[in-house]
Amino acid sequence: MVAPLIAASARKHGIHDDDMLHAFNHPIFVDDLDDGFVMFVGADTTGNLLEIGVIDSADGPVIIHAMAARPKYLR
Repeated sequence: MVAPLIAASARKHGIHDDDMLHAFNHPIFVDDLDDGFVMFVGADTTGNLLEIGVIDSADGPVIIHAMAARPKYLR
C-alpha cells in the first residue's frame, strides 16, 4: 500500500501527522462516501478515535480531513 499524502487542510483541527497515519493504517470503520471520498475511523497513537477523510489522486491517497471522531461515526 502506498503511504498517503497529507494535505494542509487535514491539519486544520491540529491532528498530528503520525496520529492521522496511525488511524488511516488501523481503521475500525471505513465509509465510502460519494464522489470518491472515503472516511476512515481509527485510533490515534494514544487511542483517541479520529475520522480521517481521504480522496484518491494520481499520486495515490491524500488525507484531506482529520479530526476527533464525531458521534455519527461512532454508532
